[in-house]
Amino acid sequence: MRIVVVSDIHSNITALETVLAAAGRYDALWCLGDTIGYGPAPNQCIAAMMQHANVAISGNHDLACLGKIDLNDFNPDARKANIWNGKQLTAAHRAWLEELPPLQQIDHQFTIVHASPREPVWEYLLTPTQALANFPLFHTQVCLIGHSHVQMGFCLSPDGRCERFIPNHGDVLRLRDADRYFLNPGSVGQPRDQDPRAAYMIVDTLVGTVCFQRVEYDIAQTQHQMHLVDLPTALIRRLDLGM
Repeated sequence: MRIVVVSDIHSNITALETVLAAAGRYDALWCLGDTIGYGPAPNQCIAAMMQHANVAISGNHDLACLGKIDLNDFNPDARKANIWNGKQLTAAHRAWLEELPPLQQIDHQFTIVHASPREPVWEYLLTPTQALANFPLFHTQVCLIGHSHVQMGFCLSPDGRCERFIPNHGDVLRLRDADRYFLNPGSVGQPRDQDPRAAYMIVDTLVGTVCFQRVEYDIAQTQHQMHLVDLPTALIRRLDLGM
């Protein structure tokens, strides 16, 4: 099965449509949360996930836009964008978001969570020490995570050694039966690894591989859409920088 994995779309429909076009044929699509927040097109992004995603979970910005977590936990720019995003939601799109959990075990091999198994909504899983603390908290071989907006992974070998790796575009990881993994596809709508290209991942369960992908999209178009609805300037500018 060929699975497209996306995360942290953040209401960036231009980036999302570019990713879906670039991904080509797929058998399933999994969304790791934060479909909305920050960007200018929350309803369009939710509609796309309702149409294409076989599995979806919620993230902290989704929950903030729904009023389920305290907006004071966000910086002023993120708070303003979340308030605006929440006000735009149609009843049907709000209802879809309301039903999403932040963590889900897919099958015997894959678990998906927005942040981490230890803290499904908030933890930025960025270091081997954090990964080691989280590996005992899920029971499948692979846990797919988002939240940090950084395309990366951790591999735990049978001897207990945990290594972090940062892939390049097109890198293919072969899943070894004896190892366990955290894998982050990066962010579709607001990358933060100094690469402004939209990030995603393709899992091929037939051959046991994961391919890390980046694709250029029309950043200026998204920025123009953000200007039109008066979203914060800092959020608009950061898209050029991938940070």
